[in-house]
This record gives sequence, C-alpha cells and structure tokens, in this order.
Amino acid sequence: MKKVNLADAFASFSEHWSPRIAGEVNDSHVKLVKLKGEFVWHHHEAEDELFLVVSGRMLMRFRGHDVWVEPGEFIVVPRGVEHMPVAPEECAVLLLEPKTTLNTGNVTNERTVADPARL
Repeated sequence: MKKVNLADAFASFSEHWSPRIAGEVNDSHVKLVKLKGEFVWHHHEAEDELFLVVSGRMLMRFRGHDVWVEPGEFIVVPRGVEHMPVAPEECAVLLLEPKTTLNTGNVTNERTVADPARL
C-alpha cells in the first residue's frame, strides 16, 4: 500500500499519448497520461473508460457532438462508443479502465501501447 502524488507522477515522464500504470483497483488499472494534439478515432468493444482531467483541458469528440472536460471534471466513455480525445495544449489525465483496455481500442497504429510502463 503506497500513496501516489499526482504532481510527482506526472513530472516523472514527458511523452504524450503514452499511458503509465500508477495503480490497480480490482480488475482495473489507474493510468496517467499526458495528451497533446489529436488522438485517433476508436472505440472499445468490451470496456468503459473514465477520463479525469487533472490539469489542462481536453475535448472529447464523439460522432455528432463534442464535450469539453476541464480540470477536476471527468467523463465516462461507454463501451462501443466511438471517440477521439483532443488536447490543444498539454493536458494531464487520470484514466480508470479495465486491465484489458488497449489505449487505441479497435485501432492498431504507431500510438498503440500494448504493455504500458509502470510508475
């Protein structure tokens, strides 16, 4: 049992779109990721995802509408819903998602992180 200081944890890496595992809760990972720019349109067949914005702001794009998520706010993307995170400036996000979740969902490309590093 150890505590995680979010400021220190986010300061320990600089890469964008490369999630780090910061902890585990039951069958889920608590991941930290820095976003900047646009990700890819994707969905997750079997997993819901929670995005909690720690700093910066994130635009979650959905087919048909967009949602701005500000610091201290979170959004849950249900399984099967196509989405694309966008961060005009660097944004720090805590993710809560099942351990089986691949960051790019149904898409495999250069941003796919099959085995995230642990902090």
